Amino acid sequence: MRPRCRPRTDASTPVVVYVFNFLDRQIISILAEEIRRDLGLGDAQIGFLYGTAFAVFYAIFGIPLGRLADVWNRRSLIAVGLAVWSGMTAVSGLARSFGQLAAARIGVGVGEASATPAAFSMLSDYFPPARRATVLAIYSSGIYIGGGLGLGIGGLVVDRWNEAFAGGPAPFGLRGWQVAYLVVGLPGLAIALWVRSLREPVRGQADGVATTPESHPLRIFARELRAVLPPLTLWHLASVGAGRAGIARNLGGAAAIAAGAAALVAVTGDRAQWSALAVGLYAAVSWAQSLRRSEPETFDHIFRTRSLALAALGFSFLAFTGYGIGFWVPPFVQRIHGVSAAESGLVLGATAAVAGWLGVTLGGILADRWRLTRPTGRLRVGMLAAVAPIPLVAWFATSADVRIAYALNFPMSVLAAMWIGAAASTVQDLVPPRMRGTASAAYLMVITFVGLALGPYGIGKVSAVTGSLRTGLLAALVANGLACALLVAAARHLAADEATLRAVPGDPADPLA
Repeated sequence: MRPRCRPRTDASTPVVVYVFNFLDRQIISILAEEIRRDLGLGDAQIGFLYGTAFAVFYAIFGIPLGRLADVWNRRSLIAVGLAVWSGMTAVSGLARSFGQLAAARIGVGVGEASATPAAFSMLSDYFPPARRATVLAIYSSGIYIGGGLGLGIGGLVVDRWNEAFAGGPAPFGLRGWQVAYLVVGLPGLAIALWVRSLREPVRGQADGVATTPESHPLRIFARELRAVLPPLTLWHLASVGAGRAGIARNLGGAAAIAAGAAALVAVTGDRAQWSALAVGLYAAVSWAQSLRRSEPETFDHIFRTRSLALAALGFSFLAFTGYGIGFWVPPFVQRIHGVSAAESGLVLGATAAVAGWLGVTLGGILADRWRLTRPTGRLRVGMLAAVAPIPLVAWFATSADVRIAYALNFPMSVLAAMWIGAAASTVQDLVPPRMRGTASAAYLMVITFVGLALGPYGIGKVSAVTGSLRTGLLAALVANGLACALLVAAARHLAADEATLRAVPGDPADPLA
């Protein structure tokens, strides 16, 4: 009798998935100048395409998909999401207008929303809590490896394609940036089959907490989707017993968000940016309101744990500069220093891959070691990552020598990456195992709205208003100061909040056990 094939236990596979996640997400950075010229776009529109168009739907769908990660097979969820975002990345290569490219970016955001909550949860079950920051940091190194590959591959494809067809029409009328999207998107469809071969770990095994499998996971997903997808949000609130008063509060919140968005549109003229963000904020508010009704204990752990709320907001401001400056560095070098996409892509891509991997891994190891000596050890890594890059970014933005800019980008990338593992492990430490997927989705929602939806757009808008991308980069450093202040405030409450968690019956007795 032929033996059945057994799924593999390979904890490195999620890293490969995250590499493709950020390769597909980040490649637009090196393609930005080509897209801007080809489609006649401004810096604020480019920032919207990279940030808000992706971020809002990434955040909205991250909530139900994060909840699905808590109750369904996580390897299957990651595999399906990988197939979706890879396919939509390839579709981006067929776009011929701002609207079409924005729609494809939305699809990429929806697909990528499946990966991180499920991966965080899986890796937290593969490894013991004492190694959690290191493991999640290594997973998060995919951000920088994938981003670096995206810059290198994208720059080479664009320049080689444009050179090959400089004297005549290209096949199917494709531009170099469109071909780059096809090149990086299609292989992900094959990788999705590989991901399906992973072994699904027992949920809660690393913490010694038994978790009963959910018998109807897709019903829970549908319910959570209904909770964030307007106008189904009103139906959902009624179904969880919010009553007329609850629905009235929801509509009042929607009106306030709409009024705020309208005011920002009037000031900036960027209707797509603020309309999309308003939809995302309304979805987030509706989800939180329904979670409070249906799962009050989960709501309290996520939203009323002071250290968790302050830390999530503080890390989100590090994401503001991380996403914003990280996205605009290649266009800045091309525009200010006059280098080609291929050169800037190779140099900055290699820097991002090596320095980012080094920074996120070093930050994770340091966070775990400092955590052994003091409860606030992991938050202190975030404080370091907030303060140390400020003089380097200022020097980078004002240097007239591209060699100095290239050299400075290495330590900038190391320091900017150090907080990732500390942030992810802080979230995992402050909630019970059965809530980790939902808490990760909520954390990523904050990171995404503040960091991804506002960072690239904000720098691009300052650039558009002042006529100086350099000014946009320097203005973003204000967020680092806010991040440090919030992390200091979170540190004051951390020990008490962890003591409260240890006292919860049925949950881990010691976060570092």
